[in-house]
Amino acid sequence: MRCCGTSCRWSGLLGALIGVITCCWVASGIQSPTPQSVQDEHTGTVVEDELETITLGAGCFWCTEAVFLQIRGVEKVVSGFSGGHVESPTYKQVMTGATGHAEVAQITFDPKVVSVDKILEVFFTCHDPTTLNRQGADVGTQYRSAIFYHNDAQRERAELYKRQLDSSGVFSDAIVTEITPFQAFYPAEDYHQNYFANNPNQGYCRAVVKPKVDKIKKAFAEWLKDK
Repeated sequence: MRCCGTSCRWSGLLGALIGVITCCWVASGIQSPTPQSVQDEHTGTVVEDELETITLGAGCFWCTEAVFLQIRGVEKVVSGFSGGHVESPTYKQVMTGATGHAEVAQITFDPKVVSVDKILEVFFTCHDPTTLNRQGADVGTQYRSAIFYHNDAQRERAELYKRQLDSSGVFSDAIVTEITPFQAFYPAEDYHQNYFANNPNQGYCRAVVKPKVDKIKKAFAEWLKDK
């Protein structure tokens, strides 16, 4: 069962967080990764792989899905489960915490429009990455902060991001975000997909999801799909 909680205690740090993130990339001297290339198996021609996928856990997947659906360049978001040991788990199984899975959103995006850096920026802004196995009133390993990377470039960027944010002091506590290779993704039941859009007046959506979406809309106004 979902619990209705208040907004994250660090919401007032959004401006500082985004400023630190921007400075981190500049100071690192590392350029954003370019879209990956693949070789056409029939012609042998090297072509640009148009879309990229990353799987992120930031607490309740209703929140994570709703946030990333706002961002320009994000083509698809699917709510589901990753990081556990049970194949094809149900929502009820994951909610017990016994499967090892985290609630995640699998995000497919166009790296020519939005970089993995920006995706990570939104990720670290939309939840509190310093609370272990909880987000607000949602408690359990299924709500852990996690980045399941799909390639080495994503791993390098995520590790750099976490390291730079920790050293910046923008958070009073250490970041506990798990950074681990992607292995499997299991979509959640149909009724969980696009949940916020389909249930805007549901109690949890009004108390928890909407404030997060509104926060991201304000912080990333220039990145919204309707701009």
